[in-house]
Amino acid sequence: MKAAVVCANGKAGKLIVKEAVERDLDVTAIVRGENQGAAQKVIRKDLFDLTAEDLKQFDVVVDAFSAWTEETLPQHSTSLKHLCDILSGTETRLLVVGGAGSLYVNPEHTACVADGPDFPDAFKPLAAAMAKALGELRERKDVRWTYISPAGDFQAEGERTGSYILGGEELTLNEKGESIISYADYAIAVADEMTSGNHIQERISVVRK
Repeated sequence: MKAAVVCANGKAGKLIVKEAVERDLDVTAIVRGENQGAAQKVIRKDLFDLTAEDLKQFDVVVDAFSAWTEETLPQHSTSLKHLCDILSGTETRLLVVGGAGSLYVNPEHTACVADGPDFPDAFKPLAAAMAKALGELRERKDVRWTYISPAGDFQAEGERTGSYILGGEELTLNEKGESIISYADYAIAVADEMTSGNHIQERISVVRK
């Protein structure tokens, strides 16, 4: 299997690359500068400069793009649209590193995590931008996408436990009542989806056991 990880130098991207390499997948890092991860193959390009020709060789592309500032938050939508446009109509699967704010908290799917009174104000613009991008992604019937939401507490430096609970559209809690996962365990879930392709045009979520 040939896989590419876009924005592979980020915290999530590097761990996803590492996990995939350790499974003997043929992994290419797509980065703007020098490759900082475990991939032996590299495409040095900005995400927005990628073409259909660049990606046609891959079975799966992982989008690990992130943006945090007010000026760059709209790029959650524009970057995802660009990737969808150049993958449109192909068999290449697109896995998106998503957010937790858009996970539903009721069976009717009318309320999200980000709507809750305890959701930090500082993260609301990011959650809104990522939710908008997800909504637009749901309209793409021409792309074999999978959106993977982490738990609410997404820990960059958290331990790798080696296991996780697979959830769906709703916020899932573990037996301790927690919504938590490390980047390392999240990378396991992404690598599992890379190899299985079990959730085409679906949003899934993951939480630590």
